[in-house]
Amino acid sequence: MTYVVVESCIKCKYMDCVEVCPVDCFYEGENMLVIHPDECIDCGVCEPECPVDAIKADTEPELEKWLSLKCRIRENLAKYCGQKSAPA
Repeated sequence: MTYVVVESCIKCKYMDCVEVCPVDCFYEGENMLVIHPDECIDCGVCEPECPVDAIKADTEPELEKWLSLKCRIRENLAKYCGQKSAPA
Protein backbone atom coordinates (compact mmCIF):
# COMPACT_ATOMS: atom_id res chain seq x y z
CA MET A 1 0.00 0.00 0.00
CA THR A 2 1.12 3.54 -0.73
CA TYR A 3 -0.68 6.83 -0.46
CA VAL A 4 -2.22 9.05 -3.11
CA VAL A 5 -2.98 12.77 -3.12
CA VAL A 6 -6.52 13.64 -4.25
CA GLU A 7 -8.33 16.70 -5.61
CA SER A 8 -8.61 18.63 -2.34
CA CYS A 9 -4.86 19.27 -2.70
CA ILE A 10 -5.30 21.14 -5.99
CA LYS A 11 -4.02 24.69 -5.50
CA CYS A 12 -3.72 24.13 -1.74
CA LYS A 13 0.03 23.59 -1.45
CA TYR A 14 0.21 23.48 2.32
CA MET A 15 3.39 21.57 3.05
CA ASP A 16 2.67 20.10 6.49
CA CYS A 17 2.61 16.59 5.01
CA VAL A 18 5.88 17.11 3.12
CA GLU A 19 7.70 18.26 6.24
CA VAL A 20 6.97 15.04 8.16
CA CYS A 21 7.80 12.60 5.34
CA PRO A 22 10.90 10.64 6.39
CA VAL A 23 11.86 9.70 2.81
CA ASP A 24 11.01 12.87 0.84
CA CYS A 25 8.68 11.08 -1.58
CA PHE A 26 6.52 14.14 -2.33
CA TYR A 27 6.88 15.86 -5.67
CA GLU A 28 5.38 19.18 -6.67
CA GLY A 29 3.25 19.32 -9.80
CA GLU A 30 1.83 22.33 -11.55
CA ASN A 31 -1.06 22.71 -9.12
CA MET A 32 -0.78 19.92 -6.53
CA LEU A 33 1.56 17.51 -4.77
CA VAL A 34 2.10 13.88 -5.77
CA ILE A 35 3.52 11.00 -3.75
CA HIS A 36 6.01 8.86 -5.67
CA PRO A 37 4.80 5.27 -5.13
CA ASP A 38 8.27 3.75 -5.54
CA GLU A 39 9.72 5.99 -2.85
CA CYS A 40 6.86 5.95 -0.33
CA ILE A 41 7.55 3.55 2.55
CA ASP A 42 3.89 3.40 3.60
CA CYS A 43 4.58 4.81 7.05
CA GLY A 44 1.41 6.93 7.02
CA VAL A 45 2.79 9.90 8.97
CA CYS A 46 1.74 12.31 6.21
CA GLU A 47 -1.94 11.38 6.18
CA PRO A 48 -2.98 12.95 9.53
CA GLU A 49 -0.78 16.01 8.88
CA CYS A 50 -2.64 17.04 5.72
CA PRO A 51 -4.80 20.06 6.67
CA VAL A 52 -7.22 19.48 3.76
CA ASP A 53 -7.57 15.68 4.08
CA ALA A 54 -6.10 15.12 0.61
CA ILE A 55 -3.93 12.07 1.38
CA LYS A 56 -5.61 8.68 1.11
CA ALA A 57 -4.41 5.10 1.23
CA ASP A 58 -4.32 3.71 -2.31
CA THR A 59 -6.51 0.83 -1.19
CA GLU A 60 -9.53 3.08 -0.58
CA PRO A 61 -12.35 2.67 -3.12
CA GLU A 62 -12.81 5.04 -6.05
CA LEU A 63 -9.20 6.23 -6.24
CA GLU A 64 -8.40 4.69 -9.63
CA LYS A 65 -8.48 8.11 -11.32
CA TRP A 66 -5.86 9.49 -8.93
CA LEU A 67 -3.67 6.40 -9.09
CA SER A 68 -3.67 6.61 -12.87
CA LEU A 69 -2.82 10.30 -12.82
CA LYS A 70 0.00 9.75 -10.35
CA CYS A 71 1.54 7.08 -12.56
CA ARG A 72 1.38 9.28 -15.67
CA ILE A 73 2.98 12.39 -14.24
CA ARG A 74 5.37 11.15 -11.56
CA GLU A 75 8.38 11.00 -13.87
CA ASN A 76 7.96 14.66 -14.83
CA LEU A 77 7.77 16.14 -11.36
CA ALA A 78 10.52 18.18 -9.75
CA LYS A 79 11.65 17.07 -6.29
CA TYR A 80 10.21 19.34 -3.63
CA CYS A 81 12.67 21.00 -1.30
CA GLY A 82 11.98 23.83 1.13
CA GLN A 83 8.87 25.31 2.72
CA LYS A 84 6.50 27.32 0.54
CA SER A 85 3.53 29.46 1.46
CA ALA A 86 0.06 28.43 0.44
CA PRO A 87 -1.28 30.41 -2.51
CA ALA A 88 -3.82 33.14 -1.76
